[in-house]
Amino acid sequence: MTQEDADYMARRGSRTGHIALLIDGDNAQPSLIEDILAEVAKYGIVTTRRIYGDWTLPQMSSWKKGLQTYAIQPIQQFRYTVGKNATDSALIIDAMDLLHAGSVDGFCIVSSDSDYTRLATRIREQGLFVMGIGQRQTPNSLVNACEVFVYTENLNAPEQSSASQVTSQEPSKWIVTARRAIEAVLDEDGWANIGAVGSQIRKLDPAFDYRSYGHSRLSPLIKSRPDKFRTEERLLGGHKQIYIRNR
Repeated sequence: MTQEDADYMARRGSRTGHIALLIDGDNAQPSLIEDILAEVAKYGIVTTRRIYGDWTLPQMSSWKKGLQTYAIQPIQQFRYTVGKNATDSALIIDAMDLLHAGSVDGFCIVSSDSDYTRLATRIREQGLFVMGIGQRQTPNSLVNACEVFVYTENLNAPEQSSASQVTSQEPSKWIVTARRAIEAVLDEDGWANIGAVGSQIRKLDPAFDYRSYGHSRLSPLIKSRPDKFRTEERLLGGHKQIYIRNR
């Protein structure tokens, strides 16, 4: 975990919380299961691992090896009507049972389906952490209903040049978000700790991810735009801390 991630989790106070991982098997990729588990582990301990789908269908067979390897419990849900997806109903019911049982501190919903938007908002109303993982095509309603949303395209993705990434990722959007976040957490000297900035960015944009712009951490992304941001390093308690401000 990077300095920025560690600072973010320290502020949330949920790094060692218990998280329920609920996967919509109809809207997730089996090849990414290891990366999904690694991503969720940044935010807590995955104590519940379930995947939902109709396991009588041949397209679900690609999940079977991963389920055995990573101890994920398959939940059978038959399709009672052609064209209707019953998987989301089963996942939602189980999520509400877990919520009311009080056995977890947060949830990770793996799906690109907007049908889970109300579930995410309902869980957050109870003060629990909600993380989403899905494809970049995921509707904004679900993305913004989560506290953190990670696009599957960023999982285990190699660093790419910012030029090649930015062309498809609306470069101005992250800059505007970062500038707003910095203004929100400025100290009395007019500087902002980068960990606090990262936390504030997540509040403004749950799907913000420096990997979308070809960087492995927030600090090099900020430093890549010296025309927009100033940075300085300070030695505090024997550790280097990065502070930033808008130009």
